[in-house]
Amino acid sequence: MENKIENTEDKNVYRVQGFTCTNCAGIFEKNVKGLPGVKDAQVNFGASKITVYGSTTVEDLEKAGAFESLKVTPEKQRTIERKKPFWQEHWNVLVSAALLAVGYFLGEGSILSAVIFAASILIGGYDLFKKGLKNLFRLLFDMNTLMTVAIIGAAAIGKWGEGATVVILFAISEVLERYSMEKARQSIRSLMDIAPKEALIRRGSEEITVSVDDIQVGDVMIVKPGQKLAMDGVVIKGTSTINQAAITGESVPVTKTIDDEVFAGTLNEEGLLEVKVTKHVEDTTISKIIHLVEEAQAERAPSQAFVDRFAKYYTPAIMILALGIAVVPPLFVGADWGDWVYRGLALLVVGCPCALVISTPVSIVTAIGNAAKNGVLIKGGIHLEEAGRLAAIAFDKTGTLTKGFPEVTNVHTFGTKDEKELLAIAAVIEKGSQHPLASAIVRKAENLGADLSLAVEAFQSITGKGVKAKVNEELYYVGSPKLFAELHSDMNVETNQRIEALQKQGKTVMVLRTEQQVLAVIAVADEVRDSSKDVIKQLHEIGIKKTIMLTGDNQATAEAIGNRLNVTDVKADLMPQDKLDYIKQLRKDYGNVAMIGDGVNDAPALAASTVGIAMGGAGTDTALETADIALMADDLGKLPYTIRLSRKTLAIIKQNITFSLGIKLVALALIVPGWLTLWMAIFADMGATLIVTLNSLRLLRVKGNDRL
Repeated sequence: MENKIENTEDKNVYRVQGFTCTNCAGIFEKNVKGLPGVKDAQVNFGASKITVYGSTTVEDLEKAGAFESLKVTPEKQRTIERKKPFWQEHWNVLVSAALLAVGYFLGEGSILSAVIFAASILIGGYDLFKKGLKNLFRLLFDMNTLMTVAIIGAAAIGKWGEGATVVILFAISEVLERYSMEKARQSIRSLMDIAPKEALIRRGSEEITVSVDDIQVGDVMIVKPGQKLAMDGVVIKGTSTINQAAITGESVPVTKTIDDEVFAGTLNEEGLLEVKVTKHVEDTTISKIIHLVEEAQAERAPSQAFVDRFAKYYTPAIMILALGIAVVPPLFVGADWGDWVYRGLALLVVGCPCALVISTPVSIVTAIGNAAKNGVLIKGGIHLEEAGRLAAIAFDKTGTLTKGFPEVTNVHTFGTKDEKELLAIAAVIEKGSQHPLASAIVRKAENLGADLSLAVEAFQSITGKGVKAKVNEELYYVGSPKLFAELHSDMNVETNQRIEALQKQGKTVMVLRTEQQVLAVIAVADEVRDSSKDVIKQLHEIGIKKTIMLTGDNQATAEAIGNRLNVTDVKADLMPQDKLDYIKQLRKDYGNVAMIGDGVNDAPALAASTVGIAMGGAGTDTALETADIALMADDLGKLPYTIRLSRKTLAIIKQNITFSLGIKLVALALIVPGWLTLWMAIFADMGATLIVTLNSLRLLRVKGNDRL
């Protein structure tokens, strides 16, 4: 296993067509592991892929999957899957059904009807018997083995009609199961088809259409109105609105101009753009999303791991129990052999674990695919389930609850100089600082048209408190009120009251002054996102017990913002280590806790939480790699949707498992008085599989903009 992780040179990924069930995928994986030259192999049933470590060929892989007629192609090879007409693909089922109808029309009991039923069994169950008999000789007890034994047993005791009925109903069940799994996988297929396979590229003075596989980093891509972008890049010419719904789930198009980042698979709505390609096709954001979604769908959720362990012991137990029912009463109490063998066969049929085995993976695959289409990347079934159990959610303030771009909101001047002149002095001093608050002052001065050509000398940063410098030979200070409380004691009452009033509004205050007097009080605020208050309200409505805002801001500023948002708690003046410690404490108090941040600065806290959620994952490799869940748009509004989807997935998985096991118990109870017939047993099994699958597909109906 260590070689598999360390040695990636001999790793090859293949797409597989023809998987019908998780059990078949498991057999295929085992067969591939036994091939010469193969060190290890891993099947991803949800994505219909196999990863092979070692050397092998497509022909060898297809031989390993010959029991299921699997078709294998290298992942990077572009293939068009040509679907056969239903009658052509399932001709044997149709012929078998017709023969069954003829047999019942002739009436059971005659030799002719028995022959017709036998023909129906052989034609409809040929593939089933081929797999089942092989497994029986290998002592592999799966659903094919159970059905094969049951049908052969039915024929042996003269129940030809019921045996043929079981074959037909099982075949229909397989078709429905395959269809539903394909429907669930369609979420990935739709992502794959989002980005065009070709793009118009300018090389020198020539414009040519090039396959995305041949496009190089640095190429200039020309995107006309109404076209989709084929590659990630940066706009170098033009302005347009881009519909990014395919990547971020945002319904509102975003304006893009020079130096803005754009993504493959997004739609250029109105302007002509020239885009410099920044990534190869396998590294684009949409490619990474597809890869991560497929990996996520391969990961076993806790409930799926339980089902897999249960099924491992359940199927052999059913075989032993059926044998006991068929043999023990006739041997020890002189009961009728035909009657009890029939009951044992009915148990084999109803005991088939199809519905139970498929109950979890269909739900997980469907939910993760649906989330991806709505701009939420969930990186595994375990994270999907844990998001549904959250009791507390902690938010980093800056860039999560707020926009992350501080702006100057108030300027109060003292003395003879006007606002424009004072902001010019503050801005030229702050130009030497990297602090976001300094950038806000510079932007405000530029917007007012202030003169920023003033000469600055003797610039010095006062760590954590402010800066000082000489402008036109006079020394000025720009910094927090704390700085001036330490340097001077002559801040008058009126100035202090004004500062306190601004701080109570949740604003950060900076003071511009000389050594003699205060010249201006400048208030800067990181504006709260329009959606933040509504999101907090929704979270409380769906039962989240505690919402906490974490910030490095002072307590007054933090509480002002917290009160506006109606979070249940505010923790201010926090360093990264403090956030980490607080998340650990929350986990002790509430169990399941989420931390939402930008995926970079909050990495320790994200890692310590039950579920780490990153904002704005589109184009941010760190967020995609470090978080358990990434909200691809810079949109907090996707959070309630994610939790609703997770909770609904959990509920559906529980419903599926309960229903699958419940119907088995009911059928077992019917065996005792002899009321369970073979056709009733297969109807129960087929019905359970169909109901479980359709129930799972309800997750496709959960929309990103749904409200409670």
